[in-house]
Amino acid sequence: MAAPSKLQRRLHALSASVLHNCHNCNSVLDILWPLRAEKEEAVLAAAGTCHGLFCTLLERGALFVGQLPDEETALTAPFSAEEKYKIWMRHRYNDCINQLLDLMEHQSHEVQKAALCTLMKFVQMEGKVPLIKYDDDHYTFPHQLLKSIVERLLLAQEVSSIMAPFLEYLEYDDVRYYVMTSATEHVARIGHKSEELPTNLCKKVLVILHESILPHMSSPALMIDFLTAAYEIGGAISLLALNGLFYLIHHHNLEYPNFYKKLYSLLNPCVFHVKYRARFFHLAGLFLSSSHLPVYLVAAFAKRLSRLALTAPPHTLLMIISFICNLIRQHPACRVLINRPDGPTELCDDPFIMEEEPSQCRALESSLWELQTLQKHYHPDVANAANAITKPLSHQEQDLSSLLELTASELFHKETKKKTKRGPLEYKPAEGILRQRDDVVAQYWALE
Repeated sequence: MAAPSKLQRRLHALSASVLHNCHNCNSVLDILWPLRAEKEEAVLAAAGTCHGLFCTLLERGALFVGQLPDEETALTAPFSAEEKYKIWMRHRYNDCINQLLDLMEHQSHEVQKAALCTLMKFVQMEGKVPLIKYDDDHYTFPHQLLKSIVERLLLAQEVSSIMAPFLEYLEYDDVRYYVMTSATEHVARIGHKSEELPTNLCKKVLVILHESILPHMSSPALMIDFLTAAYEIGGAISLLALNGLFYLIHHHNLEYPNFYKKLYSLLNPCVFHVKYRARFFHLAGLFLSSSHLPVYLVAAFAKRLSRLALTAPPHTLLMIISFICNLIRQHPACRVLINRPDGPTELCDDPFIMEEEPSQCRALESSLWELQTLQKHYHPDVANAANAITKPLSHQEQDLSSLLELTASELFHKETKKKTKRGPLEYKPAEGILRQRDDVVAQYWALE
């Protein structure tokens, strides 16, 4: 272990003097000051000192308990000297908490981690020594402090590197309960402001909403406005909102009149390259599997995907073709798209209008000629997959789980591992200098 620095020794001495004699209480200001320093070492030293100092003061009962009066009122009110000391020290404790909360957004991960660890120690100590006064033996938990920590974690740009100490506390039932309560309150509060939220925060909320928040809410319907607003934003946020909407539709009978119209508009070339592609197509498959959907709607999705397939990368084409075939299996009335001999075979003859909504795009008047085009694709796996429409489709749907997250590199490595038969590259026996039967050069020159 490295020897303590000069600043660490000085802060330790100041902390010891405060704990030894209450007349040295002003030294707390000198301990808090380095929390605003620019140097990482100074901030870490101050955070460590505050940890030891205020945990000891809490344990000793040296902080004011109950509704905290402001400092100016405490000076003129009829408080004893000891009570004024506790009020003043409680205010310094609050100052320390506010500065540590700000440090959770520091550019240094070490500072963020130190601030989070210190704050969680304060939560632990306040659980043992409550700062809220009750007349009976009522169990108290520092809900407000933990709520502030959770909100800062939700607002932070990157928290994965500092979450380890926080996750250790989630082993306790009361901490888990109040963390979930705080997260739910925070998300519900911002439910009507999804368009005003930072994109990063909105994505974080949507990623965990369907698994970690909605199932634990007493009234999940409170999140309808937030999810529908997020779904209308477009892009990756709309894709992520699908999970929460699916939960509400499936478990709470949410009705969304323009849901499929918006889902249809999300099918664009960008959807094949986003991070959440697998999640989107998994949910899209669930939504489109309903037997109550009109034929024109399913045909519109199949046709739009078929058109987009013309410019899609090979690793996504395998999934798209299988996805379209599954739609036709689930909705036999759409077989007309692949069994239309007199249908269009080129783009200029196609009546399909991609820019129109599903009910106006005329997909049922068209055919999936794009899949026939893909039968001549340069990648053999894509060509073989596209050939499936030339044969009678089986009734059993194809499992897409292995194709949803297939990447270009995986497809490339798969191709390099294939064993192929070696064929002769030259059918004429080699004769002559240039290894040709009728070698003109060999008629005039010879190698000796």
